[in-house]
Amino acid sequence: MEPDDDPPPKRPSEPDPADCCGEGCVNCVYDVYEAALARYEKDLAAWRARQQRP
Repeated sequence: MEPDDDPPPKRPSEPDPADCCGEGCVNCVYDVYEAALARYEKDLAAWRARQQRP
């Protein structure tokens, strides 16, 4: 696979503090961000492993 065919994953944007209403929502923007960040870290580790292959 060519490097251009396998770009690194993009880190999710951190929410602005003003995006949180502070009401303790079940799906708070920070919860959504944390889930996206965990997926990003997993995808990044997999991408780095692919880059190590000859």
